Amino acid sequence: MELSLDRVYQAAHVLKPVVKKTELVHATRIPSDCDLYLKAENLQNTGSFKIRGAYFKISTLTDEEKKRGVVACSAGNHAQGVALAATRAGAQSTIFLPAVAPISKVEATRGYGANVRLIDGVYDDAYAAAVKFQEETGAVFIHPFDDPDVIAGQGTIGLEIMDQLADADAVVVPIGGGGLISGISFVVKKLNPACKVYGVQAEGAPSMYRAFKDKKLEALDSVNTFADGIAVKCPGDVTFAMCSKYVDDIVTVSDDETAAAILTLMEKEKVVSEGAGAVSVAAVLFHKLPVEGKKVVCVVSGGNIDVNILSRVINRGLIKTGRKAELTLELLDKPGQLSEVADIISETGGNVTKVDHNNSATDTAINGCYLTVQIETRDFEHIELIRSKLIEKGFKLV
Repeated sequence: MELSLDRVYQAAHVLKPVVKKTELVHATRIPSDCDLYLKAENLQNTGSFKIRGAYFKISTLTDEEKKRGVVACSAGNHAQGVALAATRAGAQSTIFLPAVAPISKVEATRGYGANVRLIDGVYDDAYAAAVKFQEETGAVFIHPFDDPDVIAGQGTIGLEIMDQLADADAVVVPIGGGGLISGISFVVKKLNPACKVYGVQAEGAPSMYRAFKDKKLEALDSVNTFADGIAVKCPGDVTFAMCSKYVDDIVTVSDDETAAAILTLMEKEKVVSEGAGAVSVAAVLFHKLPVEGKKVVCVVSGGNIDVNILSRVINRGLIKTGRKAELTLELLDKPGQLSEVADIISETGGNVTKVDHNNSATDTAINGCYLTVQIETRDFEHIELIRSKLIEKGFKLV
């Protein structure tokens, strides 16, 4: 079945009682070279946009199909959408998740009433197990992205964006399997053909990026990114065709850039995003797209970040943006050295948070030592100022 604008409007009507029309946040506090807006799907029911596609797809099932139950595979967000939608429709859901999925997503999926099965490996391994289960039981498979009705559900975000900011110059969308950007790009290009649609993938999982650039569908051997929601080895046939037709360009961002974007969103706009949701903002912050001076909407697709990983992400974000630094100095091991180093750092406005003194290294003088200091700083210029002041005072930096 081909996707049509009517189908997306129908999805919007069906979703009205269960899905929030999420806010479009004007992100004036985030320093960027464009007029930035955030489509806050992290505040959606279940914490991500996935409820839209899953709920609409399940609403189209017959009573007989609902009796057979539904099966899905997911890195976590689609799982929660399917579980909630199936429970509301009175159908049993069985969800296959990769064993590496965050515990918070696994427990949330159970909480929405699903029968959860954990599979070793990544999303694609869970997919294979789900397909096998579907063949054995006759349950209805709810694909996370490669299904026109799922795409129609995700396309309702495009309708909302065009309603909230009709004169947007560009919409930037995270890509895993491509269901979200297929729906949004289809709607945006139908309603405002002049508006650019850009996709963003993690550097460690560039499946759609490669397919888009090489103009052919291909699977990756492996994926490696903390943005588990977009860690997909192979995009879908339907989504690849739609991206090729409606998407203007696709770029990638590193995990460190994504961590910096999560930190910026949290600090400047009080928006909590998971890795997959922040890649759109990372692409704008690190100048991956030609959007200078333009009105730009970044879709923050989900906020289901595992709190256990959050502190590590913040730490990486601080380092990436020059807010945290570590300096190692080679010193003579004599009284007063630490105090002199600390004085220089404090005089330049830095804050020492950790000190490590090592006098047992074999590659220093017998009466020498290494002093490693962790410092809170303002930015990279501030780090350079501290370094130059230490060198000026005769200290040797390693």
